[in-house]
Amino acid sequence: MKNDKYRVMIVDDQNISRQLFESFIREAEDFELAYSLDTAKVADAYCARGGIDIIIMDVVMADGTSGLDAATRIKKSYPNIKIVIVTSMPEVSYIERAKAIGVESFWYKEVESEPLLSVIRRTMNGERIYPEKTPVIELGMIKSTELTEMELMVLRELTTGAGNQEIADRLIVSVNTIRTHIQHMLDKTGFANRTELAIEARVRGIVISDRG
Repeated sequence: MKNDKYRVMIVDDQNISRQLFESFIREAEDFELAYSLDTAKVADAYCARGGIDIIIMDVVMADGTSGLDAATRIKKSYPNIKIVIVTSMPEVSYIERAKAIGVESFWYKEVESEPLLSVIRRTMNGERIYPEKTPVIELGMIKSTELTEMELMVLRELTTGAGNQEIADRLIVSVNTIRTHIQHMLDKTGFANRTELAIEARVRGIVISDRG
C-alpha cells in the first residue's frame, strides 16, 4: 500500500454514480482516489501507469465500451489488480462472464444491502463477493424470473433487431422453435408485438446483447 492506503480507480460513465463513488473513497481512511474515468476505453492504459490496487467499474458505458471487456484486458496484463464490477443492469450473463474473467466481486447499484465500501474492503482482504441472484424486474404482466433460460436467450437476440431465421441460426435451433418462444413470451408478458417486448426488455436491462 502506498501511504498506507489502497489506491482506487473508478470507471463509470454516469456522473451521479461516479461522483458518489468518489465521495465514498475520499471519506474513507484506508483508500485514496487514483483516477476517475467516464469510459472503459482507456482503463487498461491507466493501469499501465502503476499504483492501482482496485478498480470499481461499471459495465455499460455511453460510448459503447464495456467494463467487462476492459476487465478482460486488465486481468490478462495486470492480474494482481482487483476489480469490483458495479451495475444497475440485471442481465444474468454479466455475473457469469465476470466470474469467468476472474473479476473478484460484483455489486448491484440499486439493490445491494451491503455498502460498496464494505465490499471493496472485503475484496482487498481476499474475499470474492457475488450476489446470490440477479434483481427481479417486472416485464409487462410477469417478473423477469418467470422467463426460462431459453426464452432469455431468444429475447437477448431479439433486442438486436434480428429476424427469426437469424436468431435461429445464432442459437442453432429451428425457426419454428424461435417463433414458439417469442409467442410464449408475448402471451406471458401481454405485450402486443415483438418490438414492444424487445424494447422494454432492453430498457429495463433484463437482457443486453453484445451485438448491439
